[in-house]
Amino acid sequence: MKNKIKDTSLISLFAALIAISSYLVIPLPFSPVPITAQTIIIMLAGTFLKPFKALTSVGIFIFLGIAGLPVFSKGQSGLGVIAGPTGGYLFGFLLAVYIISILVHKKHNFKNLLITFSLGTVIIYFFGVSWLSISLNISLKKAIITGFIPFIPGDIVKIIFTALLSKKLRKHI
Repeated sequence: MKNKIKDTSLISLFAALIAISSYLVIPLPFSPVPITAQTIIIMLAGTFLKPFKALTSVGIFIFLGIAGLPVFSKGQSGLGVIAGPTGGYLFGFLLAVYIISILVHKKHNFKNLLITFSLGTVIIYFFGVSWLSISLNISLKKAIITGFIPFIPGDIVKIIFTALLSKKLRKHI
């Protein structure tokens, strides 16, 4: 019973943290995709939740947004967001958190965290950029230029920061 309460609490906590982190937004004038803190929480959820629980947490977040709660970036919600330019990134969160969780739980050291978080980020961008290209009817090259390249420096910082943070938090969660 104690483990079920802890698991449910952590799943809910990470769903809420993903929603909260979507409000930490830096819009880019040349891109329909803003910078958010969501990927940090995705990496942490993958680190501290087992694969199915991590997937459940992100699924709850996405379901809440589709249902109309303003949990997507800039307080948006609804199916329009999923169908819009950033929808692919949201679905990338699902596979990324699952893969991160599988790989982190096999080996939890700093080097593995960096590699795993980098892979998770690439997964998010694969879905995000692909859908950006389709939803805006732009070339894949243009989607990469507007939906991936400008984010690389910040994502490197996020990956390193989250790896350091997860090593510190590991003792407490």
